[in-house]
Amino acid sequence: MKFKAEIDVMPHEALLDPQGKAVTQAMGTIGLNEIQDVRIGRHIRLYVEAKDETNAKAKVEEACQKMLANAIMESYYFSIQAV
Repeated sequence: MKFKAEIDVMPHEALLDPQGKAVTQAMGTIGLNEIQDVRIGRHIRLYVEAKDETNAKAKVEEACQKMLANAIMESYYFSIQAV
């Protein structure tokens, strides 16, 4: 079976996010002072062949832990659906 995974990787809340801070400040310069505390992350979409959803989740989890996210600085969450 083929599954689609949607993965979001974000910096840990306790860490500074210089890119997010710059965007937050820029919002004020364009008149959007109501927007605050912007955090910038990554969105990853991938497809995986697996015998079932449990196996697909395990493969995506392994990919996140080994390559897609830096556990020291980032957290991630994902969803999977059959396609």
